[in-house]
Amino acid sequence: MAYVNQAIRIKQPSLAQLRAFAAVAEHLHFRDAAAAIGMSQPALSGAVSALEVALGVQLIERTTRKVLLSPAGERLAVRSRVVLEALGELMEEAEAVRAPFTGVLRLGVIPTVAPYLLPAVLRLVHERYPDLDLQVHEEQTSSLLEGLAAGRLDLLLLAVPLGVPGVTELPLFDEDFVLVMEKEHALAGRTGLPRETLRDLPLLLLDEGHCLRDQALDICREAGRTQGAPVTTTAAGLSTLVQLVAGGLGVTLLPRTAVTVETGRNEALSTGYFTDPAPSRQVALAVRTGSARQEEFEELAAALRGAMGTLPVRVAEGGRT
Repeated sequence: MAYVNQAIRIKQPSLAQLRAFAAVAEHLHFRDAAAAIGMSQPALSGAVSALEVALGVQLIERTTRKVLLSPAGERLAVRSRVVLEALGELMEEAEAVRAPFTGVLRLGVIPTVAPYLLPAVLRLVHERYPDLDLQVHEEQTSSLLEGLAAGRLDLLLLAVPLGVPGVTELPLFDEDFVLVMEKEHALAGRTGLPRETLRDLPLLLLDEGHCLRDQALDICREAGRTQGAPVTTTAAGLSTLVQLVAGGLGVTLLPRTAVTVETGRNEALSTGYFTDPAPSRQVALAVRTGSARQEEFEELAAALRGAMGTLPVRVAEGGRT
C-alpha cells in the first residue's frame, strides 16, 4: 500500500518538461538544445531538473565537458519522443478536421515519379489549395513507407500495388513502359513490339531499392527473359540511365511520363513501343488506413485525376484499394 501511495504522489510531467528533456537527449548540449526549442538555457535546465524530480529518477549525467544520458534517461528519451510525436499528430489532425486543405501536408514521392508529376501536383495545389503548406520529400519506396508508418510523412505518391497492411491506396493512373535505345538501334522507332523482345537485349536498370528496377525485372521475367541474360550496368536515376543508353551501353525501360523529359534532350536516343497490352505500372496516392485526413486525401486524389488529362496515361476511375 505504501508503494501505491508513493506512485500517486508522483507529479505528472508537463509538456514543456518533456520537450526540454527530448531536446537535451537529441543534442546532448544544453545551449544547443535551448536554441533548438526557443527556450533560455536556465529555463531548459530547470525544466529537465523538474522532470527528474517529478519522475523520481536521474535522467542526465552532468559533467564539466559534456552531457550524457543515464540508463534511465536513454529509455525515457524514447518514450518522450513518442509522446511528443503523438501530440504533434493530434494537433495536425485536429487542424485538418477544422479546416481541410490548410496547414502542413508532408508528401513523399519516389524519384521515378517526382520530376514528371510534381509540376502538375504543385500547380494544382497552388491554384486550388492556396492555404496548404505542401512539403515534398523525394525518397525510395521503403523509406517512404517507413516515414508514413512513423508519422513523419502524411501522404505518398508512388507506384503500386504495395501490399502493405495499414496502407490504403488511392489509384491515380496507369502508364505504359517504353523501350529506349540508340537512334541507330534496329528497333528504333518501331511500334507493336512484342514483350519477348526483352529476352536477350542488354538491359540497363536502376540501382537496388528503386521500385522501377523491380517492375522492369518482373516485366522481363514475364517476357521469358532468362536469369543469365545480361543486366550489365545500373544507375541511380533515370537521367543517368538514358545517358548510358545514348553512350551505347544497352537499352532501358522508361515510364511514358518520363519519356519526353529524359529523351528530348538527346538526339542520339530513340524509342520503341510495345503491342497492347503494353507492360505498365500504376501510380497512386497512399495514406495510413483510418487517417483523420483520409476524406481530404481522397478529394485531392480526385482533383489530381482531373489534372492528368494532358499526360500520356490512363486515368483511374477512382476509388481505393
